[in-house]
Amino acid sequence: MVARVEAGRHVLLASIEGAVVVFELPSAGEVVIGRGSEADIVIDHPSISRRHASLRIAEALLIEDLGSANGTFVGGKRLPPRAPTPFGAGGLLELGSVLLTLRGGDEAQVARTTSAMVVADPKMEEVHANVRIAAASALSILLLGETGVGKELFARRVHELSPRASAPLVRVNCAALVESLLEAELFGHERGAFTGATQAKAGLLEAASGGTLFLDEIGEMPLATQAKLLRVVESGEVTRVGAVKPRAVDVRFVAATHRDLRSLAASGRFREDLFFRLDGVAIRIPALRERVAEIVPLAESFLVEAARATGRPPPVLSPEAAARLRAHPWSGNVRELRNVVMRSVLFCQTPSLGPSDLRFDAVSTSSPSASVPSPASVPSPASVPSPASVPSPAGMSVERAERRQRVIEALESTVWNQTRAAELLGVARRTLQTWMIDLDIPRPRGGR
Repeated sequence: MVARVEAGRHVLLASIEGAVVVFELPSAGEVVIGRGSEADIVIDHPSISRRHASLRIAEALLIEDLGSANGTFVGGKRLPPRAPTPFGAGGLLELGSVLLTLRGGDEAQVARTTSAMVVADPKMEEVHANVRIAAASALSILLLGETGVGKELFARRVHELSPRASAPLVRVNCAALVESLLEAELFGHERGAFTGATQAKAGLLEAASGGTLFLDEIGEMPLATQAKLLRVVESGEVTRVGAVKPRAVDVRFVAATHRDLRSLAASGRFREDLFFRLDGVAIRIPALRERVAEIVPLAESFLVEAARATGRPPPVLSPEAAARLRAHPWSGNVRELRNVVMRSVLFCQTPSLGPSDLRFDAVSTSSPSASVPSPASVPSPASVPSPASVPSPAGMSVERAERRQRVIEALESTVWNQTRAAELLGVARRTLQTWMIDLDIPRPRGGR
């Protein structure tokens, strides 16, 4: 449910079990925060008392501990009971082990969040509305969007809102496994089906029976595997590798891709029949640069997460730093934003996170332009393969050649720094290294 905040009002952002929830505050008056149903703001957490604290809203805001068991803290200092204390916008409030921050309500929009999602843009309101409608159906869902926009979170949200919520949600990254391993993982295998198969193993399709199977990066699935998956989608039966008799499965399919599957299907690089089976409802998730209103709320939720990981209070995001974040292009979308905030909090030594504290680059310092490597970080020309030195091996399929080209482009754009290239591709460094071996991409001498 999305709620707009009137100008001049304030909101509390609470980090509860990894999710960030927004509570609207009235323009004036007093609200009681606690675990009990009689509280005005109910936070159901064991560290919070039934009537934990009160917040008085007038010309100034005052927070008062109501004799709670685990205390009320402002800026890391415990308040004495029954002693109203000034509390301003941007301040950090701790009730027991729940962290809250106070924000002015004059920023564009603020929304309630579920499953660690922030909704503060009309485009995203529509996306969430479509997700709720589609989740209740039995149709397959295709999530479209750039790398890092949060497709996996939406897949989880579809599952949570569906009639299958109590059954398993199983995820498989179609781009992270070579073809033979992908088939074995999806369909399972019988004992002796191949070298090393010392015992029978159920595949992910069987594991997801009754629930949801999330096929991430479906556009990277090899054509041969697509044909076998199509039979499962059409028949509701899966045949393990090395088996003769099929097994019945009941799976709801949610697929995600950053590629244009319709174009791939038209050119024969993705099975058209499988595309239409998976394209029951297509939902496009906008890039972060298309929903600027969400950048700061997301950053604040990551501030809380980062501070919790370091065991200290989160710094306050300064207005200048917030403006800098809003102006950044965010080619890596929400994933890039999270990485920037996590790095920035790690190295920030002051109570306020200013623009000079923002670390947009993983290996450099603070500015977006600092992504250009320093001379000391650039490998010597002899150690970096040139495009001509890494031609595609003869006989490589179109799909694998395209993936190979994307990996090489990412490596070249980062001067063959594998850690940074993996971030651009949205995968783990180990996954990138596996791809380089599988796709016959030589690692530079002196290996980075």
